[in-house]
Amino acid sequence: MSNYILEMKNITKEFPGVKALDNVNLKVEKGEIHALVGENGAGKSTLMKVLSGVYPNGTYEGSIMFEGKECQFKDIRQSEELGIVIIHQELALSPYLSIAENIFLGNERQTRKVIDWHRTFSESKELLNRVGLKDSPETAVMNIGVGKQQLVEIAKALSKNVKLLILDEPTAALNETDSENLLNLLLDLKEQGISSILISHKLNEVSKVSDSITVLRDGQTIETMDTSEGKVSEERIIKGMVGRELTSRFPNRVPQIGEVLFKVKNWNIYHPQQHDRKIIDNVNLHVKKGEIVGIAGLMGAGRTELAMSIFGKSYGAKITGDLYKNNQLIQANTVSQAINAGIAYVSEDRKTYGLNLIDDIKRNITISNLNRISKQSVIDENKEIVESQKLRQRLNIKTPSLQQEVGNLSGENQQKVVLSKWIFTEPEVLILDEPTRGIDVGAKFEIYTQINELASQGLAVIVISSELPEVLGLSDRIYVMNEGKITGELTKDEADQESVMRYMTGTRGAIHANNY
Repeated sequence: MSNYILEMKNITKEFPGVKALDNVNLKVEKGEIHALVGENGAGKSTLMKVLSGVYPNGTYEGSIMFEGKECQFKDIRQSEELGIVIIHQELALSPYLSIAENIFLGNERQTRKVIDWHRTFSESKELLNRVGLKDSPETAVMNIGVGKQQLVEIAKALSKNVKLLILDEPTAALNETDSENLLNLLLDLKEQGISSILISHKLNEVSKVSDSITVLRDGQTIETMDTSEGKVSEERIIKGMVGRELTSRFPNRVPQIGEVLFKVKNWNIYHPQQHDRKIIDNVNLHVKKGEIVGIAGLMGAGRTELAMSIFGKSYGAKITGDLYKNNQLIQANTVSQAINAGIAYVSEDRKTYGLNLIDDIKRNITISNLNRISKQSVIDENKEIVESQKLRQRLNIKTPSLQQEVGNLSGENQQKVVLSKWIFTEPEVLILDEPTRGIDVGAKFEIYTQINELASQGLAVIVISSELPEVLGLSDRIYVMNEGKITGELTKDEADQESVMRYMTGTRGAIHANNY
């Protein structure tokens, strides 16, 4: 009898003009964690949609064998009935319902067509214990963090008697502690006999927990690596993903740093609803021309809140403090004022704050600086196309046309459109919040190259990232935040993961950044 719980054979899936999957093969053993890696657009998500029935039988070629039997799923409900459950990167939870209600949504515990609440909450408590979540089942999902929401999704999968759990970028939005807890939970589920497919761009996590790694590139299976005989190097995985060796994760750069360009002085903000709760506490920082400054901190440290409050006071209440550019006090009380003052902000949430997903690429690129392509309030469409095309080529946005709807692009290309949009405003200060979240290693290198190029042009660049190697690899200087305060300021030579983590966790006394 086969030891494979899943065999996908010669899977080919075509869209108009595009072959997304070309004879892909994937085998997952019973009780193993199988990693699926590849650049954005390699076909990982498409393959999982074929498996789960999102793309029903008949829309693709090839066969799916699950527990030794051929399956022809017409929809996702049929795959879930057999125990195949997928958890997408964007969690499918209702924030206003309780944890228990979310766990059994669409799979309600009922007696005579009436919900049995006693059974609902008691079974929820058992499932939460299995995933290590101590919150009450009656807690509203909106009142728990993203890490706990991931655990709720897994509890929901367990309620469906999952045999094969598929996780798509499960740690992309998690801090290191929550990521570690989630990976440990996968190992616990493995001990319980549950197989998992892990899709992730975080190769250190892939190497740590997976038993096998399958690499996809351009819709084809490149190789499957067995990790049982020892850890597979990240360099080998990257070579399989991109088809070449990346000798360095970060492009070479010789910084040319000038005078102080931008300063934040005595900056304080309070929570927008809880006006007695201080979110940012007397922050002082500065960035010089041509300098890349990193801001590190755990989730909840206040990094994004700081960035959004600087950019047009788009977050917070009772904001006090001053902003200076070239030693001149500036006003940035609205987003328009911030843009006019030469400040640009690439949000960590590109789909909510960065893009109009139902509009095309060129309009998304030019929307923040229409004056540049218009005369007497009339848009010059030819100029709009020319300017958009320049940025499309510069950032290597992969699309057949500038008229392509942004919502149909991969995450990598959506991020490049957001970056193009803010480059188009010709800023002097660029704030990048999680600029490579959910992006593969090859695309990261391209974005790092653009960041370096912008700094070489004299921009003051601030990079916020939850990935410590990214902060360390990009930054000339690093500020560390904890609980809304700057707790450390380190030069590139002083900074390493251990020293930054000490300041992030508050195990070293807070220091004040130099005032300039």
